[in-house]
Amino acid sequence: MAYSVEDIRNIVLIGHGAAGKTTLCEAMLHKSGAVNRLGSVDHGTSISDGTPEERERKISITASTLNLTYGGRQFHIMDTPGYADFFGEALSCLPAAETAVLVVSATSGVELNTIRTWNAAREAGLAGVVVINKMDGENIDIDALLSAVRETVGVSSVPMNLPIGQGESFSGVVDIFSHADAPEGVVGDPAAAHEEAMEAVVEVDDALLERYLEEGAVDPESLSATLSKAVSSGSLVPVFFTAAREEIGVDELLDFLARVAPPPTARARTARKGEEQVEVVAQEEGPLAAFTFKSMTDPYVGKLSFLRIYRGRLSGESSLYDVRTGSKHRVGHVYKLQAKEQQEISQAIAGDVVAVAKIEEIEINDSLGADEGTAVEFEEIRFPSPMVSLAVRPKNRADEQRISGALAKLADEDRTFLTRRDTQTGELVVSGMSTLHLDIMLERLKTRFEVEVMTSEPKIPYKETITGNADTRYRHKKQTGGRGQYGEVFIKVEPLERGEGFEFVDEIVGGRIPNQYIPAVEKGIRETMQRGILAGYTVEDVRVRLYDGSYHAVDSSEAAFKMAAAKAFQDAFMQAGPVLLEPIVNMEITIPAEFMGDVSGDISSRRGRITGMDQGPGGIQIVKATVPMSEVMRYATELRSMTGGRGAFTMEFAYYDAVPQKIAETVVAQAKREEEED
Repeated sequence: MAYSVEDIRNIVLIGHGAAGKTTLCEAMLHKSGAVNRLGSVDHGTSISDGTPEERERKISITASTLNLTYGGRQFHIMDTPGYADFFGEALSCLPAAETAVLVVSATSGVELNTIRTWNAAREAGLAGVVVINKMDGENIDIDALLSAVRETVGVSSVPMNLPIGQGESFSGVVDIFSHADAPEGVVGDPAAAHEEAMEAVVEVDDALLERYLEEGAVDPESLSATLSKAVSSGSLVPVFFTAAREEIGVDELLDFLARVAPPPTARARTARKGEEQVEVVAQEEGPLAAFTFKSMTDPYVGKLSFLRIYRGRLSGESSLYDVRTGSKHRVGHVYKLQAKEQQEISQAIAGDVVAVAKIEEIEINDSLGADEGTAVEFEEIRFPSPMVSLAVRPKNRADEQRISGALAKLADEDRTFLTRRDTQTGELVVSGMSTLHLDIMLERLKTRFEVEVMTSEPKIPYKETITGNADTRYRHKKQTGGRGQYGEVFIKVEPLERGEGFEFVDEIVGGRIPNQYIPAVEKGIRETMQRGILAGYTVEDVRVRLYDGSYHAVDSSEAAFKMAAAKAFQDAFMQAGPVLLEPIVNMEITIPAEFMGDVSGDISSRRGRITGMDQGPGGIQIVKATVPMSEVMRYATELRSMTGGRGAFTMEFAYYDAVPQKIAETVVAQAKREEEED
């Protein structure tokens, strides 16, 4: 189908896991004729959930991009995972859409990730539509559902249709704008719903409101235009009812989105050109402006970079200028996507969601243009920080050279999966959103790259420091028959403020130590600090003053002074009130209010300190706290258990603080045991 920018509808499906987003997506594809059969998540035949992990677990893990035509419109639909473990996948798709369809399970209601994904979509400036799905389920309370939706949405949310029956008797929906011939069994009052919807719509247009108050009616054309304006501006959130598995209510939803959902032209995108802020309007003419929101590796075509085109055209003959790297790339092929399947197209226009292949240098969050002179830079997606970490090492020595590259490729696809080499502990550490997230990423490491790993809990990156001053001297003197070794140093140590690191002060006067040996003294101290003294952890926040010493004209050497400095520093450190430091993290824990007491008590039991509490929509409580990292290494699993899977949290490093003496003694003893075992 040939189409223009005005004909495009970019939709992202968001919401909690098990709300039926993927099944709704399958029903939309089937109803539109994009596929000839209705896929099933339970049977592993859904188009959207195409990876082995998704089919095995029967949940969405990665976001899928699909397309269909309906009502003369070209739809690009992004089906996102609903579980908090894969929240980054949902976030990545928001810049590619104009409309967020929030799917709520009629049987489970509004859940924590429902609220979280909705808030993210609204912050991204998307128009919103709510779909109450699974209306053929049991124990449904329509009034309670609508009340919870209104509390979550936070703006005017109004049903556009009402269900005919519910549970096993759910057979269809009735349009509240044409309720005169409503059949029996309608749940709710169509006349009251009609009046409520009319009032919500006309409120966004003063002239129309005045006409409605005077005449009591509005012509269909004006109503449709104003409804579209209300939805695009976010002042109205329409609500629909569906049973996606039975394909009930899906046509009505598609028809509404085709008529009312905003096209790409409804919203200009803000970007930067140098220091200047500019508005990018969706139009086919003009220099190319695109944004990379997702990346994946296809076994047949290689790396695929998913682009949302904001302005201009893109074809296989185009070149892409990457603002981040300043490099230019030849496109070669442009694809439309149907989940894992790609269809090559000759050209894409502003508003399209497409993919380009085999350009390894392009990464998620890259802004792309035609050339340096016209390219603009869009705001990056801010992904949440991973909360769960594992130390990994390959099972086979032969994989040691391959593992870093393989992990880097996985991290390139998923920005909530991080990998790093801890310089302090020497461990290779991977981090993700949850234990489940890490399990799946390590499965991919095995299946895609044939690299198997062993895992363990990462070592806590403790540090060592001093709390007082000390003044010591050490003479290194050794005679072995030939040239001897001689070097003597006098040093003073004193603590620095947290985070100031290390300061070496040379106070030698009168040539007591020749200048050529001073760097060796500093090197001996630095190497000792790196190895640690109490428990093998790096020493930090110390000032060392070298103020005196002696040398021998024949036997002195850099090695001798390095040894003398190392021994002197060890002695001074142990005399200066040595302590172990532990990392403290800031946490923000989001939970239903009913778990407030349990979570608060648990934080206190972990040596944590609650620093604030906020109330979110839908009876959600947000607890802010500072907690020692060692106490929350398994917190993702423990919070899930405590809240029945309804809690979530974020965590970031805050500062280092002294470890209580009894705990420090345990850590030191454990470190010595490990050293003896090695």
